[in-house]
Amino acid sequence: LFCYLFVRPLRGKPDQRINSTPFLPPPKSTPFSSQHQTEEVLDAIFPPREWEEENQLWVQKVSSAPSTRLDVLQLGELLEKKLQQREAKETGICSVRRELYSQCFDELIRQATINCAEMGLMLLRVRNEIQMTLVAYQTLYESSVAFGIRKALQAEQGMTDLEKRISELESQKLELNKKLEDQRAKCDAIQKRESEKRQIEAKKHAEEIQFLKKINQQLKVEILFVSFFFFF
Repeated sequence: LFCYLFVRPLRGKPDQRINSTPFLPPPKSTPFSSQHQTEEVLDAIFPPREWEEENQLWVQKVSSAPSTRLDVLQLGELLEKKLQQREAKETGICSVRRELYSQCFDELIRQATINCAEMGLMLLRVRNEIQMTLVAYQTLYESSVAFGIRKALQAEQGMTDLEKRISELESQKLELNKKLEDQRAKCDAIQKRESEKRQIEAKKHAEEIQFLKKINQQLKVEILFVSFFFFF
């Protein structure tokens, strides 16, 4: 989406580009042409690309050619085409959409700089501010994600501890229920044994009472019999 000039080679290798010419101060009153000033501003905003290939240093500068209304329309169409080709998301965080819109914005800055250098510099400040804001939001997002992951891990660990504690309590509950059933069985056995014992004792006491009553009755009869013979 961003407009560059054709690639052109530089003379010599990267280590041969050392400028041996002594530094000369710029002329005091020699004015630069408008085209040259625009190129300097563009080079300051968008530094030229430089790379080495086949032992040759290549450079590519930003185009200083002004854009027409048709170019702007074609830029919009190209942006939509690129978004569809690369399957950029329409909403949410999308690195592809961000990259394409960033290239489109750089192209708009280039076009605005050609028409008015001050406007281009102002848009550059806007772009830098947006980038810093995005970086801040990205840092905040990454921090929040890391915080959320830590909290999730802590919650998971806490859940594991709770599940372990629940399992221990359930085991204790089963053990206590078993002991309770044993104690109830013992209590029932003791109650049954004591009840049988009381029944036996009661029967024994009843038999003894009947026996004593019988003896008492016999003694009374004997006493009456003896008394009868004594008086007669």
